[in-house]
Amino acid sequence: MSLKSSFLFIIIMGLLVSCDKKRVFDEYKSVGSAWNKKTVVSFDLPKLDTLKKYNLFVNLRANDNYQFNNLFLIVSLEAPNGLMKVDTLEYQMADVDGTLLGDGFSDLKESKLFYKENIQFKASENNKVHIKQVVRQTGKVVGVENLEGITEVGFRIESLE
Repeated sequence: MSLKSSFLFIIIMGLLVSCDKKRVFDEYKSVGSAWNKKTVVSFDLPKLDTLKKYNLFVNLRANDNYQFNNLFLIVSLEAPNGLMKVDTLEYQMADVDGTLLGDGFSDLKESKLFYKENIQFKASENNKVHIKQVVRQTGKVVGVENLEGITEVGFRIESLE
């Protein structure tokens, strides 16, 4: 690699990193080619400033094997004292024509889904998040055993300041 190419690469990488100043935490975990309904994806959150406010997001990477319009999740925010706030969430994953929503040019799409806005943590350390899928087919009581098409589940925290 020439000196000119190296310099250009460093500038581009610097711009990419500096454009994400709000990011406090951003991590993905693989669930393979299908997300089993018994698999809970958990994240240990970093030390957070209890005086600041944050936006929280569930991030997903999905491909064309995802066959539903919506996605149902149970997301639990666990405080260090064991207290859990549990939410059942629904997200639209596809247009009415079945086209998968999200960012990306190939069949792999990345979705940044709002979980909580303007939240202030009461404890700075040892907070956790647990995410599981609870998708069901229309008219069926039993959930989808292996949710095809979701390959990675992520969690992101952005500072409002």
